[in-house]
Amino acid sequence: MKHCIIIGGGIIGLCSAYYLQKEGHQVTVIDQSDFSSGASYVNAGYITPSHIISLAAPGIITKGIKWMFNPASPFYVKPRFDLDFFKWAIAFKKSATATKVASSIPVLKDMNLISRTLYEEMQTSKDFDFFYEHKGLMMFYKTDKAGEEEWNVGKKAIELGLKVENLSKEEVQKIEKNIDLNIKGAVYYHSDAHMTPNEFMPQLKSYLLKNGVSILENQTIEELQISGDKISAVKTKNQEFKADEFVIAAGSWTQELVKKLGISIPIQAGKGYRINVERTTNISIPAILMEAKVAVTPMNGFTRFAGTMEIGGINHTINPVRVNAIANAAENYYNDLKIYQEEKATAQCGLRPCSPDGLPFIGRISSVKNATIASGHAMMGWSLGPVTGKLVSEIIDNKKTSLDIQPFSVERKF
Repeated sequence: MKHCIIIGGGIIGLCSAYYLQKEGHQVTVIDQSDFSSGASYVNAGYITPSHIISLAAPGIITKGIKWMFNPASPFYVKPRFDLDFFKWAIAFKKSATATKVASSIPVLKDMNLISRTLYEEMQTSKDFDFFYEHKGLMMFYKTDKAGEEEWNVGKKAIELGLKVENLSKEEVQKIEKNIDLNIKGAVYYHSDAHMTPNEFMPQLKSYLLKNGVSILENQTIEELQISGDKISAVKTKNQEFKADEFVIAAGSWTQELVKKLGISIPIQAGKGYRINVERTTNISIPAILMEAKVAVTPMNGFTRFAGTMEIGGINHTINPVRVNAIANAAENYYNDLKIYQEEKATAQCGLRPCSPDGLPFIGRISSVKNATIASGHAMMGWSLGPVTGKLVSEIIDNKKTSLDIQPFSVERKF
């Protein structure tokens, strides 16, 4: 048995704690928040085997430059003088090639499928009782161009063994009978499932506490003490914690944290927003509004509208222009829907840790023998939480990993 300290209490950190305690380790989770906010609570709740194309896709740079001048655009990069950002942007540009995207497709698919199975194992166990539905995901499009682009992705997914259909508007309306859609059609991925994040996270935290995991909130790590080629302890303002193994799962804060170890991991924060509509919308199947890049999820008791990717550093400022853009897009695709000002006023945001190539960083650092990194999942953090946690426990136990972790190498070159 080892004592493992996990820095970061989002979905990745708590899933790592879950699998480590299952293997009999003593686990402590330390987080700077109070475990009630952040990207793990405000995301769309998707488990997405369909998301086989990484964020660093060909053409995104051109779109990004165009969108940079539109504060309401789905993908917004805030220009700023920051060396880490420049390095990340160069690495992102190098990664946005057809070859690199093609090589990451099977990796992302396999990760998501394993994660879906792990969520289902949790859901059917006696330890949890959370909302989980496997209804698939519809990609709604308004233009033939968007429809063709998505169907090309759909055909790749079919080649990988996923069930995908290309539906006309009339075929979609036969499935979504109680809403009036303003679309041309949809690409329907049957592989996907969805959950209610702010229901699952407290359940997972409660399970961990019940099973002997120590959870320390509102504690910011100020120092990582190194002894030889290992971390010997971490220090917060008032306390020092020693352990055998350290997992850094600090999301968008990971890059700053690992600098204390003398290493550089390129991660930028990508801000996303969500609006909850806590009344009947009659929406029954999750959808992505393609041209607007807005995710729509029927959760347990409400409907969530989430979207935007805003690369603008670490900040939690709510930009009403972007919130309005999400609401306007939703009303534009769903004819009977109206999102009210008081609903927009309760919008929240979260910071997603984005790697330059759309693949997470999962693995050991060669220079620090007892440190494992688990970060950089971008928009797929929720979907990839369980598989990442399982991989972390396998790495620490020196077991054969559930899948090849070479693509997630912390020290890969960009």
